[in-house]
Amino acid sequence: MRAIKQPSLFLLLLLHLCVALPLGAAQANTDASDQAKRQRAVALFGRGKRLEALPLLAELVQKNPQDAELLVALAASLIDHAATLTDQEAAAKERFRARDLVERAWELGNTSPLAENLRQLLGELPPNGVIKFSDNPAVEQVMSAGEAAFARRDFDEALKDYAKALELEPTNYSAALFTANTYDRKNDCAQASEWYERAMQLDPNIETAYRYYADMLARQGDMAKARSMLIHAAVAEPYNKIVWRELNAWATINHTAINKLLVIIGLPRKDGQTVGTKSDPKQPTDANTAWQQAYWSLRENWRHGDAFKKHYPQEAEYRHSLAEESEALEAAAQAGEKLKNETKNRESAAADPYLDLLLKLHHADLIEPYVLFSLGDDGIAKDYIPYRAKNRDKLEAYMDTFVVPPAPARP
Repeated sequence: MRAIKQPSLFLLLLLHLCVALPLGAAQANTDASDQAKRQRAVALFGRGKRLEALPLLAELVQKNPQDAELLVALAASLIDHAATLTDQEAAAKERFRARDLVERAWELGNTSPLAENLRQLLGELPPNGVIKFSDNPAVEQVMSAGEAAFARRDFDEALKDYAKALELEPTNYSAALFTANTYDRKNDCAQASEWYERAMQLDPNIETAYRYYADMLARQGDMAKARSMLIHAAVAEPYNKIVWRELNAWATINHTAINKLLVIIGLPRKDGQTVGTKSDPKQPTDANTAWQQAYWSLRENWRHGDAFKKHYPQEAEYRHSLAEESEALEAAAQAGEKLKNETKNRESAAADPYLDLLLKLHHADLIEPYVLFSLGDDGIAKDYIPYRAKNRDKLEAYMDTFVVPPAPARP
């Protein structure tokens, strides 16, 4: 799936990123003193005391620049340090340094969730490396002060600054989100829940409040509500890989797996048939191909006929679209339904897992959400935002019914 430009807090979330870092054992060739420093640095980092861990991590990485786990820890700590700097140019240099460290760790094989998330977020840095919270200079000032306080773990001071920002700009999503996250860090779950909900109301199309709320709920053992929040997050920003990493983490914790749906359709041949069957890859049977032929027939009209121009008169050039893919799959489903009702083809059609999945989506009236989530290339992704505006319930139903397995019962 491709990225689409969504309202996103990627650049504002570096400081609040709280994924655990799985630090490995010290290198065998390190001396006892360095091993002790490493253990202390790991402990400080694990408790969220990144500014305290920073000098130890910097010293250790200088001695052993191949330690991929410590490279990521140092990068995360540098991001916290950048938030405490009033000189924006100096802060930007720290962020760029953090980005370089994460890239080096990635090349060394560190693909941990924290490394992946940092790599994604730091990759969104603007050319000047400056993070902006608001177009209002007064809001910008108090938000920066709040982030500095948050980095120092002075959570009460951070809350005061975020409150000032909201007084000046009540619709500032960042201030509401960071207020919630700060209460979360203070283990005040009631206040955190209230503020996460407020952030969601300010902008339901940003995934972050849902995801952070889900983290807190999971720590409390409420896996069902955490699941619901993550479904909301996926509907808010379906092409954000961080959301799917979080969904997979939720599934792992609950000893299950996220379902990856894909209706595989054979490629068309020049004679109009499709290729590929279990019995003979070169000579497919009617039952295996009739529904696929219906799919390609519809797509042919979109590619070379006038269907695209009729549906998208404002667009000058053809693109793969939600309307095209959905109509083609609906036609395939209808053809497949007929096959299952024909005596000679019933057994073969019933044994086709891809047709079975397609018919389930068809009967649930969820082919369009399937297309957007599973087939969201650059062309289809352009249709997501207008579709979500009118069909949020269908998108959530698709995730709930087909993609995210049920949460386990609470003991």
